[in-house]
Amino acid sequence: MKLFFAHGWGFDRTFWAPLAALLPAWPHAIDDRGYFGAPHEARVEGPCVAVTHSFGTMRVLAAPPPGLAGIIAINGFERFTALPGRPGVPARVLDRMLRRFEIEPRAVLTEFHRSCGSEASFDETDTENDIDPARLHADLLRLRDAAPPIPRVPILTLHGGRDPLLPAAMREATFAGARVSRMNHGSGGHLLPLEAPRLCAEAVRGMVEALA
Repeated sequence: MKLFFAHGWGFDRTFWAPLAALLPAWPHAIDDRGYFGAPHEARVEGPCVAVTHSFGTMRVLAAPPPGLAGIIAINGFERFTALPGRPGVPARVLDRMLRRFEIEPRAVLTEFHRSCGSEASFDETDTENDIDPARLHADLLRLRDAAPPIPRVPILTLHGGRDPLLPAAMREATFAGARVSRMNHGSGGHLLPLEAPRLCAEAVRGMVEALA
């Protein structure tokens, strides 16, 4: 069994370093969407479990790797914005981000990281962190509108009880009707793979061993 890692919006493959280091028993395939350099499409052959974070969950749902056997969705969701009768983040929040992003992409990216609990900065004086505004903007649009289908595989959700991005009702309703199990880290935020990598590693081990 291979572990396929997919990061969220505004991050890259280095996001997974603390968690991946705790899971040496299985081979890793770690993708990179290319927000800060060349994208990397991780190739997966044979059975795999997807370990996803935030928007990375939607990316995997939209293009599941061959042999997908299960998903551990950390701070994840199948749709981000709310619909009638379906809780989520108000679409106006994304509309506001999109309008500002067209003018101040680095400022929006920095503010997003701050709202998640990350101290990363992407201001104009930061010459080490080049960004791809077009790719980031395209995925903001996907965050606003996309609702990919849910594959018929076991799904484990792991959410933070103090996630500042995802409303409680949204977290509770995620993957309703699917083959889903739920875990909650009561004091956790939106960056659980960085905040609580050992808890996340336990969740991954539990699913992989159950599928073996």
